[in-house]
Amino acid sequence: MRIRVTVLTLLGLASLIALAQPPGRVEGTIDQLIARAESAPLGERPGLYLQIAKQQAESADKSYEAGNSEAGNAAMNDVVTYSGKASDAAVQSGKKLKDTEIAIRKMAKQFRDIKHNLPFDDQAPVQQAIDRLERMRTDLLSAMFGKKDRKEK
Repeated sequence: MRIRVTVLTLLGLASLIALAQPPGRVEGTIDQLIARAESAPLGERPGLYLQIAKQQAESADKSYEAGNSEAGNAAMNDVVTYSGKASDAAVQSGKKLKDTEIAIRKMAKQFRDIKHNLPFDDQAPVQQAIDRLERMRTDLLSAMFGKKDRKEK
């Protein structure tokens, strides 16, 4: 009887811990997320790549705030890289197109806000990243709403 109570108590605690974490959040380091994304099925890759990009966007923001533009640029390049992978996977799979477009739009806005707080000399790489993110958004919107070949019956 005591074993059942102990097991049930542990299961209850585990479920409470699981509920306390935000939904959709994957624990782990960037390297673990990258490995998981590379081996995931095509339909799951956009979400995983976007998690990596979002974490790197936060890292870039913190680096720029701390005055470390080199680290900020490196993290920003990762954002563009993994956003591109998310966009490509979404277009190829036809899944999570809308979620991917929304996430990339938010990251582009975040970088616009960052750019306005940087010295003029540091703004060019950020603007290039914004432009690349906007091109990805355009491609995603074209995939969602562009003309599709329809066979006549």
